[in-house]
Amino acid sequence: MSPVRSIACMSEHRERLKFIKPLEPIQVETPPISDDWLHEIKYDGYRTQLTVDWAGARAFSRNGHDWSKRYWPIVAAAEKLPAKSFILDGEMIAPEPDGRPNFQQMHSRMTWNAEQLAFVAFDILHLDGEDLRSLPAIERKAILWDLVKPAKGIVQYSDHVEGNGAAFFEAVEKMSLEGMVSKRRESPYRSGKLDAWVKTKCWELGEFELLGIRREPGKPAAALMARNGRYAGTAAVTLPSGLRERLWQRVKEARAAKPSQRVPSAFADDVEWVKPGITGRVKFLRGEHALRHATMQGFSEEGT
Repeated sequence: MSPVRSIACMSEHRERLKFIKPLEPIQVETPPISDDWLHEIKYDGYRTQLTVDWAGARAFSRNGHDWSKRYWPIVAAAEKLPAKSFILDGEMIAPEPDGRPNFQQMHSRMTWNAEQLAFVAFDILHLDGEDLRSLPAIERKAILWDLVKPAKGIVQYSDHVEGNGAAFFEAVEKMSLEGMVSKRRESPYRSGKLDAWVKTKCWELGEFELLGIRREPGKPAAALMARNGRYAGTAAVTLPSGLRERLWQRVKEARAAKPSQRVPSAFADDVEWVKPGITGRVKFLRGEHALRHATMQGFSEEGT
């Protein structure tokens, strides 16, 4: 072999596996019910791509940032799996003893106790030189299981069920989990937001302190809410007319200066701030770290 060809072969051999932009599920109100879907738990953590090639393992965030140092125990465990190269798609979580993810512990464990993190793999995109993305999802799951079994410890396998989406969602709600992700069993893996994967999230009702009301023409009024002394987000005020008028009267009577909570600077002159004492009952998506798609269902006052 000529020296030039040898150098070319060495260069080709040393090219590392590249980060692949993840497939993003579309959010839906209810899960699909036909039998051509498989369903998984939606884990509350950080989307992560775990890659192993000739130079070792790396862990990438959903945006392609190298977070290998933060996830060093998982990176070390990945290098012990029985393959020369692979790309896994999954979620980095901070599991409780019963396996439930605790998002509030993620930052602390990433900083101080990374060995208490776990990686839950739910897809495989590449294995030993073969690009698997064109294979049906159900086939990729079988290949993934063969790689990570027995799926215990720091690198885990995301179990699934086929069909019965409504029953699966009911079970997820009863277990107080964040929600579920459904995938067409015959779908290939394509980067970007596609309806081959859909996510269905659970709802919760909770009590929040009302900080103020923001009104914009043509939009429902927005209630600025706080929880445990911290700004939590906004909830659309969709109360029945009588209850809504009662709220407007209370807001008028309880006007105050901007509160000390860390409210975004965008909220200023267009907000009617209120004194502490009004509590709103809010319906919101479970597992979010700020109120999303939230609505104010009612309100109460101290002493009532």
